Amino acid sequence: MMRLLIVMAALATLAACGEKPQALGLPKSDAPSYTGTGGTFTAPGWKAGDKTGWEQHLKARQQNSQNDYSRMN
Repeated sequence: MMRLLIVMAALATLAACGEKPQALGLPKSDAPSYTGTGGTFTAPGWKAGDKTGWEQHLKARQQNSQNDYSRMN
């Protein structure tokens, strides 16, 4: 009976070693956000790589559409 328990414990311990990694497998990008993605879904008037334009768009977006205090009547 004791051997059976030891074998069961060993199997339970080894079962955890076979877990597959849960990563998406996508390449990690360390590029800054203002460099863009190269896609067609960009804000009008903004060009990829324009850091000051990126900061201005973020500031305008935060003030105009994501600020609940300015949207309240």
